[in-house]
Amino acid sequence: MDLASCFPEHVFPKIELLLKEHPIEIKLVGMRKSKHGDFRRLPNGKVCISVNKTPNPYRFLITFLHEMAHHIAFEKYGYSIAPHGKEWKKCFAHLTLPFLNSDVFPEPLLTKFKKHMLNPKASSDTDLQLALALRQFDPPTHKKPIFTLMEGAHFQLDNGRSFEKGPQQRKRFQCRELTTGKVFLFQPHAEVIEQ
Repeated sequence: MDLASCFPEHVFPKIELLLKEHPIEIKLVGMRKSKHGDFRRLPNGKVCISVNKTPNPYRFLITFLHEMAHHIAFEKYGYSIAPHGKEWKKCFAHLTLPFLNSDVFPEPLLTKFKKHMLNPKASSDTDLQLALALRQFDPPTHKKPIFTLMEGAHFQLDNGRSFEKGPQQRKRFQCRELTTGKVFLFQPHAEVIEQ
């Protein structure tokens, strides 16, 4: 999979200009459940971002810009800044601006992403509306977002662990693991297999 094919159509020329201005190593990695990408400063002083290979070009672009903003923020303000603080948010907003249009993002994803960029979070997954809008461009799956299940419904994770959906606590759902009785909190849009 080459890098250009990961992005939405007609976007890569802008990405190439960005990479000329801010050279950085980019690694395409397999799908990780815990994150879509990350930024690392290597022991040799170089920097690297990794982005999950995904068939969703909009998720890839948002993740790439998110991680590139880390690099630019640290380059500009130093490594003592908060990873997702005001400096990062400023760099992320600046990087995103040329892409925030209907030539890149389809509606209603564009609207959700614009709203997200008013105060971006540490992960696009913590913004429920953006996460749901992005999911529309993922391949079809037999999984369901946990918020669509009835309270008391049983569900399973990919690793085989089974849970019972409980009440919502603020934004997340309390769910009891059936084998241990332990309670875990799940994001509303976490994808699960209903039993």
